[in-house]
Amino acid sequence: MQKPRAFTLIELLVVIAIIALLMSILMPALSRVRKQARGVVCQSNLKQWGQIWAMYCDDNNGFMPTRKSDHGRWIDLLYRYYQKDPKFRVCPVASKIAAPEGATDTLTLGGDAVTSWGIVAPSGERPVGTWGSYGINGWTYVCGDEVLYGKPKAFFWKTPNIKGAAQVPLFLDGWFWCGWPDDTDSVPVVDGREGRLSGDTDSMNRFCMNRHSQAINAVFLDYSVRKVWLKEMWRLKWSKRFDTDVVKEWPDWMAGFKGDY
Repeated sequence: MQKPRAFTLIELLVVIAIIALLMSILMPALSRVRKQARGVVCQSNLKQWGQIWAMYCDDNNGFMPTRKSDHGRWIDLLYRYYQKDPKFRVCPVASKIAAPEGATDTLTLGGDAVTSWGIVAPSGERPVGTWGSYGINGWTYVCGDEVLYGKPKAFFWKTPNIKGAAQVPLFLDGWFWCGWPDDTDSVPVVDGREGRLSGDTDSMNRFCMNRHSQAINAVFLDYSVRKVWLKEMWRLKWSKRFDTDVVKEWPDWMAGFKGDY
């Protein structure tokens, strides 16, 4: 009876090399699939947020929340709409929490694509323990002051019932819960911003981060949801005064990104 032939050392090494080669080919593809899956979940989250904003406006005669310097944050006023399920408040890419032990001002911590804002202090209807990874375009509020954080009342949208609502970002990926972007805002020099920004200047920095392969996700004022290329962000109509024809110079980390003009 003939004995079974065993593998030689060279044959085993060849098999291992082939397996390693196949893994090196498959791993990037698997990584892309994971990123795409996270992007799909993020957009699903934002669709739920679109429904929440629609319900809020329906309950308030078609208007967005009234924002003053000391009152009207969406995380307070909308808490009864979103508080039941914390999962859809966070993009799956942003699994890290900026202040897991709690903080009164998470803006001082800076942020990046993989970090959720919070956990934040209690305020109004919002209890301690609130966190998330999405933020509002502050220009969509009803402005309760003549000037809010240096932003004139005349340039706020106030309601989703406007022409061109599909080009106005409402709620989107961000490392802070709000921002009032202007066409004069600088492009962030790095992916993510460390340290406190000066007031509400350059607040495009809070949204311009590489969370979804050169893009972020957003729900617009017509409640539609889509991916937004980072370079496209300066082509959206954030406020009534936002100049969408402004020309920007891209820093090295964004230079090769899609969506140039």
